[in-house]
Amino acid sequence: MSRTIRRLTFVVLLASLPLALPAHAATNQLTGTAAFFNPGTCPEEPPSAYDSYPPLVMRGSLDGCWYTHIETARTTPGGVYLESGEELFVGRLDGGPVGTFTTTYKFEAKLDSDGAEVRGRCQHKIVSGSGTGGFANATGRVDFKDIIGDPITYVYRGHISLR
Repeated sequence: MSRTIRRLTFVVLLASLPLALPAHAATNQLTGTAAFFNPGTCPEEPPSAYDSYPPLVMRGSLDGCWYTHIETARTTPGGVYLESGEELFVGRLDGGPVGTFTTTYKFEAKLDSDGAEVRGRCQHKIVSGSGTGGFANATGRVDFKDIIGDPITYVYRGHISLR
């Protein structure tokens, strides 16, 4: 009986070996905060075409600068602001090597009658093949939630795979 159990254990272990992935290929959960930069934190000149807003300084799993290029923007009669475009992140994942990736994003916000944001959120899909350096082969998604205050800040969560 014990011989059968040992054989079965060996077969299960042997079968699971091809499924094992190297640690760098794991999916990493992302969490952190973001706020518009303090002078000197990010380069003064954003990368070409990514200058629609001042850069966001990212802290947490992602540490670096987040740049935005707006492609479309509109406000509905009901006070919903909709925006989409592309973004560029320059920085590190959990203290790893520096790299970059780009995203496509969609942003939705509810505005009050004066046009001030009441709440907002956005979704950022990492563009496959856009990663460089520490983000080579990156895929995943980052979601932001706006924290309304003075100034508005952001929390983010998501996942990124480096396969």
